[in-house]
Amino acid sequence: MANSSGKGPITHVIFDMDGLLLDTEKYYTEVQEIILARYNKPFDWSLKAKMMGKKAIEAARVFVEETGISNTLTAEDFLVEREAMLQKLFPDSELMPGASRLIGHLHAKGIPICLATGSHRRHFELKTQRHGELFSLMHHVVLGDDPEVKQGKPSPDIFLAAAKRFEGGPVDPRKILVFEDAPSGVQAAKNAGMSAVMVPDSRLDSSYHDAADQVLSSLLDFNPSDWGLPPFEVTAS
Repeated sequence: MANSSGKGPITHVIFDMDGLLLDTEKYYTEVQEIILARYNKPFDWSLKAKMMGKKAIEAARVFVEETGISNTLTAEDFLVEREAMLQKLFPDSELMPGASRLIGHLHAKGIPICLATGSHRRHFELKTQRHGELFSLMHHVVLGDDPEVKQGKPSPDIFLAAAKRFEGGPVDPRKILVFEDAPSGVQAAKNAGMSAVMVPDSRLDSSYHDAADQVLSSLLDFNPSDWGLPPFEVTAS
């Protein structure tokens, strides 16, 4: 997968959540496939790429308009129907490979970290209920329904809000590294003046990788030294 060396030196790190730290994107895909099947329409990755990372209502509008079902299903009704199914799935959310290792490492080395996710509070609590200890290592969490987040990604609102809430904030965007899986999230980070590491799903078309400063197949492939961050401990075998 495409890769470029980091720029550094980085002092603060912001993480996205869905599809990056938690394997939740599959739930959105599953539910949206079920809904579209009623209309004999497929749900493909070109559509998913346009929805990922956005606020719920913004993604819902993309969904009904791009699939041509907006005359029979409104964005609001789509969200209501989707919500009922998602609430049953979210409590089973699993961590993505490398998430625990990286968060634990940065926290142990004193690097301030936070979460900036388009998920609203109700979904955040359902998704993280099995992983409270890990998410408690975040200095702060900015959610999609935060009053300071006027517009969803690719607007920089959520990352600029996150930068302000670090101790001694706002932190210089040039010293912040953002981890994202979604094209809109990478663009939001760049619009905020920050560097972005993208860890995309392998099914996402590679044309969406271009805006990222570094592209990885997995968080397990991240080398903190690329960005002037403390290296992982080498354990004797």
